Amino acid sequence: MAEGDKTIVIAGAGSIGCYAGGCLALAGRRVILLARPRVEAALRQGGLRVSDLDGHDRSLKPEALVVTTDPAVALPKADVILVTVKSGATTEMAALIKAHAHPDAVVVSLQNGVDNADRLRAGLDGRTVLAGMVPFNVVQSPDGELPLRVHRASDGKVMVEDGDAGLIGLLGVEGLAVEAHGDMQAVLWGKLLMNLNNALVALSGLPLASELADRRWRLILAGQIDEALQAMNASGIAPARIAGLRPALLPKVLRLPDWLFRLVVRRMLAIAPEARSSMWDDLQRGRPTEIDDLQGAILRLAEKAGTSAPLTKRVAALVRTAEQKKRGPPGLTPEQVNARPDDRRSG
Repeated sequence: MAEGDKTIVIAGAGSIGCYAGGCLALAGRRVILLARPRVEAALRQGGLRVSDLDGHDRSLKPEALVVTTDPAVALPKADVILVTVKSGATTEMAALIKAHAHPDAVVVSLQNGVDNADRLRAGLDGRTVLAGMVPFNVVQSPDGELPLRVHRASDGKVMVEDGDAGLIGLLGVEGLAVEAHGDMQAVLWGKLLMNLNNALVALSGLPLASELADRRWRLILAGQIDEALQAMNASGIAPARIAGLRPALLPKVLRLPDWLFRLVVRRMLAIAPEARSSMWDDLQRGRPTEIDDLQGAILRLAEKAGTSAPLTKRVAALVRTAEQKKRGPPGLTPEQVNARPDDRRSG
């Protein structure tokens, strides 16, 4: 089947899903967006605007989009399914794919965390499931702004598990660079190290670039990465390089003085000023976060390996508290994150 004849279903068309689906549709691919009612209504009313850090700014009118909230409508037509739901919805999405999609459809997990492809495989009885990794941040326009805009606010190539010769050509289009990788587990563990920062953006309420530019926050990220690397080393896990750096060097670089950090890692700071994290967005909207698949994955690994991760545990607890309160990002300072629970109560 030729590339133009294949139908790609975006299973979970939020920020990442709408960006990927928008780039694919703009390149002439047949795309169906399976979305929440809020996103479906916005796309039907105003269409989709797709922009990026490189200066591209393109639009799709409502009539150029195929969007639905009904998996029974979207999934039976899929040749390729890009799963972009949050980690907590993976098992549910696997059940929907099993119920509605053709057994030959290729399923690709483009989700945070290290376990989602395995969860999909567990629910899909031997169907083709490939792990993937999205390295960049996507910012969605505020509710009510039309057209719905998704802006790629940082750089990087999407990685997809090597296993389908034609998939890279199908998915790699303008604005969405894609390449195959032979060791996706190493890639996913490497990305998880940097994804430990999602919680700090959510707790601080700061834009990502501002948060990373502040050494006090970077010290907390470096401490979490130290704990994660200790657990990974004890478990025989070798994470892939991050932003060109060996993982063992990352905490050292994060601890550099601000002026030197800016000089050494310009690429890491090439981020649109409005970019935050998906976890910040979840707290903002009162939704469950992916903390159990980010910090939680490190805590489970550390417990199994017999290593210590007190800072990671503290960050996870603070995010869970913010989730329960449903008051949005709590606007904590680095000092408040570092404080022991008794210190925070007394303050």
